[in-house]
Amino acid sequence: MCKPNESIEKTVTELMEIRAMIEELEEEAEGLTDTIKAFMADAETMVCGPWKITYRETVSKRIDSAALKKDLGADALEGYYKTVVSRPFRIA
Repeated sequence: MCKPNESIEKTVTELMEIRAMIEELEEEAEGLTDTIKAFMADAETMVCGPWKITYRETVSKRIDSAALKKDLGADALEGYYKTVVSRPFRIA
């Protein structure tokens, strides 16, 4: 385990304060987005000043791996899994 010094503790505190500000701004942005969506109603596009806003339905298809496992058995999918390695950075 790594032991922090005073400088890194200040850095972590600053990071957490910035993350809190970002969260508040994201909530505010989400509210503004909802207001714009409500205004647009069923319209798919709107030009507002220099911005072109699109809000249209998209359709995508995804593989339902749970249903495939149920129907074909878990072993049938084994050759199709892709291993992804990551190293998440978290502060709790």
